[in-house]
Amino acid sequence: MCFIFLFSALVFAQAKDLQIKGKVMNLDFSKKTVIVNEKTCVWNSNTLFYDEKGFPISITADRLAKGTVVSIEATWIKKKPLVIKKLTLLPKK
Repeated sequence: MCFIFLFSALVFAQAKDLQIKGKVMNLDFSKKTVIVNEKTCVWNSNTLFYDEKGFPISITADRLAKGTVVSIEATWIKKKPLVIKKLTLLPKK
């Protein structure tokens, strides 16, 4: 029992929250992955998507495409891809 608690404490201790801003370099809807600033991120059913005004949206290929500027809040766990918690589309300049 102690080993399980210690192991899970070590796993959770390695999780880090990251903030990434930049243009979408690559995107794969079938794999639910996006590359921003050379960092590969994945989204899941818990990921929240917001438009430029901060309103929740459903993500579609016309909203999220190569070249779209985004802000991503993600969690990184050692040896796993970044998992997106929140993706916000940023206004075009």
